[in-house]
Amino acid sequence: MKKYSDERFTGERALYRAENLNIERAVFDDGESPLKHSKNIDLLKSSFRWKYPLWYAENINLKDSSFFEMSRSGLWYGKNISLENTMIEAPKEFRRCDGVHLKNVSMPHAQETLWTCKNITLEKVVASGDYFAKDSENIKADGLDLYGNYCFDGAKNVEVRNSRLLSKDSFWNTENVTVYDSYICGEYLGWNSKNLTFVNCMIESLQGFCYIDNLVIKNCSLINTTLAFEYSTVDIDVNGKIDSIINPLSGAITADEIGVVIMDKERTDPSKTEIKCRSGKSFRTVSSEDVELTSGQGHETELKIKE
Repeated sequence: MKKYSDERFTGERALYRAENLNIERAVFDDGESPLKHSKNIDLLKSSFRWKYPLWYAENINLKDSSFFEMSRSGLWYGKNISLENTMIEAPKEFRRCDGVHLKNVSMPHAQETLWTCKNITLEKVVASGDYFAKDSENIKADGLDLYGNYCFDGAKNVEVRNSRLLSKDSFWNTENVTVYDSYICGEYLGWNSKNLTFVNCMIESLQGFCYIDNLVIKNCSLINTTLAFEYSTVDIDVNGKIDSIINPLSGAITADEIGVVIMDKERTDPSKTEIKCRSGKSFRTVSSEDVELTSGQGHETELKIKE
């Protein structure tokens, strides 16, 4: 492989259609698309400072490097892209890529990142930005720390482990998602999805888990979780208390304690859902007409029973 070391590249398409290169301690500065249509490139301790550096690139291995803010939209339409120990300051990275592998990567401005990609692995990734991994498929994430709403919207075939997601409207419109050993906090979790499973997780959500076909929750804690499971088919077995449940379609729900169950016979058939408390405590069953919601900020929304 041809090797470049300690060089600064400028100008548009500086290494256009380059193949079989080993690049070390390089700076890609003022000039768009320096490695567009490149193949079989190893990059070490290098930095990208301008737009669109790696469009249509294939077989890229990059370590100990940096993408500055102006390298936005930098990795689109690529195939087999691997980044390790790398900082990505730019937004809108990774669009319509096949084969994205990120390990020890930080993305503080990850807006519109990993859109419409497939075959993705994320290991020890920290990202902050809305709509992370929108419409992507075949994703495996382990040790993902994510700050940003609407993550994984429209995604398919997703496995998440040992992660922390602070995200409103996470996992909307998804299909075949399993989350293990993770913490999730955010309102309206999982709406309009199919085959959504949570195992050994701690979850906090206002009006979470609604409009889901085949929702499975096993050995999880649903802390401060209210108005859950509306119009969902469910298989739920959780530790601790569920504050309130509203109009599940069918299935089984078991918890140590349940606060209030709202059932409207004109909207759903109560006989199709079995609801049990392991503690033996009874729960109160009411209709929507018997409750009043007071609006606040986020989880300050309260449910009150009309007397």
